[in-house]
Amino acid sequence: MIAATSLGFVVVQLDVTVVNVALPRIATELHAGVEVLQWVVDAYALAFAVLLLSAGSLGDRFGSKRLFMFGFALFAVASIACGLAPTGAALIAGRAIQGVGAALLVPTSLALLNHAAGHDDKVRARSVGLWTAASGAAIAAGPLVGGLLLGTLGWRSIFLVNIPICAIGLVMAARVPDTVKHADARRLDPRGQALAILALTGLIGAVIEARPLGATHPIVLVGGALAIVCGWGFVVAERRSHSPMVPPEMFRGAALTPLIAFGTIVNLTYYGIIFIISLYLQQLLGYSAIQAGVAYLPLTATFIVANLVSGWLTGRAGPRTPMVIGAIVGATGFALLLLLGATSRYSSMIVAFILIPGGMGLAVPAMTTATLAAVDRKWAGTVAALLNTARQAGGAIGVAIFGALVGRGREHIVGGLHASSVASSALLLGAAMLAWLGVKSAPGSGRPATKA
Repeated sequence: MIAATSLGFVVVQLDVTVVNVALPRIATELHAGVEVLQWVVDAYALAFAVLLLSAGSLGDRFGSKRLFMFGFALFAVASIACGLAPTGAALIAGRAIQGVGAALLVPTSLALLNHAAGHDDKVRARSVGLWTAASGAAIAAGPLVGGLLLGTLGWRSIFLVNIPICAIGLVMAARVPDTVKHADARRLDPRGQALAILALTGLIGAVIEARPLGATHPIVLVGGALAIVCGWGFVVAERRSHSPMVPPEMFRGAALTPLIAFGTIVNLTYYGIIFIISLYLQQLLGYSAIQAGVAYLPLTATFIVANLVSGWLTGRAGPRTPMVIGAIVGATGFALLLLLGATSRYSSMIVAFILIPGGMGLAVPAMTTATLAAVDRKWAGTVAALLNTARQAGGAIGVAIFGALVGRGREHIVGGLHASSVASSALLLGAAMLAWLGVKSAPGSGRPATKA
């Protein structure tokens, strides 16, 4: 069970970061600018984010196994399209379809895992720890895998390598027991889904295009207006809907708001910084693709260890402690990036490359466990989708904002890295405060409650 569900999350998370190390090569071969590269990253994250809630509710209503297997198949087809893409536009389209497959895989995999854990919070904490350890390793190993593939087989291979992974996942998923189908689960909310898609697309599109087109360009202004109007419309529509995407009952007596905000901040900071560091290592310091991939090795090892420690600590102390400690450790790592310059040696990066994944790896499993424990099991798919929607939207926004700070040339990379580091440290310290004030759990319970 854990192996099958983890593999689904692995292939999703691998493609979040594996593409980063290939960005300079893609830019050269497809004649793409920074804004195209941002869309290559964000088309995936955007499609992933906006469809997660619908995927979660479908899993709750019809059972998660069928959607989980379809997600593997769609992800494989989209990976072939990316690997064969002749232009930047075609690659962006393929990445968007990959995001749809990812949206089907993640909430259903977590729902299947949660169903298997039953009502045992310690079993859930350990299972989620292993699940996130696998995904954390995939996130951290992405640049290394990408660098090795890029240096030997070319950038298209980073997408085609998904085919055997998805094939194995389909075989393993066939043996996984399905979740219970809930007849009272919500129907799809097409109006809410449409408004969510338009709001997120408008926001991220406006941020990405603001630098090349200018803040007053009609496309940017329309995107910003679309984000505001549709975002407000989504809130109103959900309150009035008889079958909302996000049921208000889920928030009664639960600390979901600080948990969702925490997850958004974690992804915004991490994915935004990784985007810039990939450009920093290769375009400024002159690392080859393989050298850049090897440079990320400390992230891989630290992520795995921190995820496993988090599962153990959450089972004994509850989720708040690892969330607070992890956020503070991550903030410290981001702050150390301020020491990097245009001629820095790798030795000056190692401590930051250990603290950042160490903090993230400690915090995320605890946050995920707390979120699952906060609601009734019939909403497991929905709350997993809600959390991951917020996280993926945060990641897309981080790439859009931090990428805009880099500018058009190499001379802007260090300044953008420093500005992003300051913002990331401040946001993570705020996340630590959110966890401390908003999540309260008894040792070993794993159940959060709003702090009085």
